Amino acid sequence: MALSVHNDKSVLGVDWSNIDTVLLDMDGTLLDLRFDTEFWTEIVPATYAQIQGIDLEAAKAYLNPIHARERGHLNWYCLDFWSNVVGFDIAQLKRQHAANIGWRPEAENFLRRLRASHCEVVLITNAHPDTLRIKLEQVHLEPWLDKIFTSHSFNAPKEYQAFWQELQAACAFEPQRTLFIDDSEPVLASAEIYGVAHLITLRQPDSSQRQRMETRYPAVHHFNELFEGLPHFDG
Repeated sequence: MALSVHNDKSVLGVDWSNIDTVLLDMDGTLLDLRFDTEFWTEIVPATYAQIQGIDLEAAKAYLNPIHARERGHLNWYCLDFWSNVVGFDIAQLKRQHAANIGWRPEAENFLRRLRASHCEVVLITNAHPDTLRIKLEQVHLEPWLDKIFTSHSFNAPKEYQAFWQELQAACAFEPQRTLFIDDSEPVLASAEIYGVAHLITLRQPDSSQRQRMETRYPAVHHFNELFEGLPHFDG
C-alpha cells in the first residue's frame, strides 16, 4: 500500500514511486466548498423566494426535498435541471457571485509539485460544464493539469460505475497505480469498487465548517501533508 495510516485514518505519507496518475476532484478538494455551500443553501433559495414572493423558509421547504431526491445523481449537479426547477438562470446567478470562488489551502502549491513530478494529473469533476467554465475563469487550474473531465460528458456522475468505465476509455489509467483525492466518501467508495487503489479524502472541504474527525478513508487537512517525496516546483 502506498498510504500509511493510523486507525484514525490520518495520512502519514504517499509512496509516489507507486503512483503514475493522480485524479483530483475540484469542489471541496482543490477549491473551497464554502462557495458552493453558500450558493446552494442560501443564495439560490433567497433568489427563488424573492422571485416567487415567498419567505426564505418556504423556498427552502420547496427546494430541500428536491435536493435530497437528486443527491448522488447527475441532476444534482446539473445547472440546466436546477434552472428548470427554480425558473431562472442558475449559471448567470453563479457568475454574479463568482468572486467568492477560491482555492483550498496549499492546493495550488500541491498542483505545482505534481506538475514537476512524473505523475499525470487529471481533474475529474461532477460540476456542470457551465460551472466548470465559471470556476476555471476565476481560479486558473488549467496550467497544472494534463486533462479535465466532467461527468456530464459521460452522462454519469462519479458515484456511478459507468463514470469510471467511461473515464477509463477516455483516459487510460492503471487503477492500482492511481491516487484519487475527493471530499465525497460515496464517490471514493465508487472508485474503490472500480479498483482504484489509493484513496484520500479531506478533513475540511468547506472552510466555514468544522473538520471531519472521523472518515472512512485516509484524510488530510491540507495538501502540504502530502508534499514529502514530491519535487519542489522550480518555475
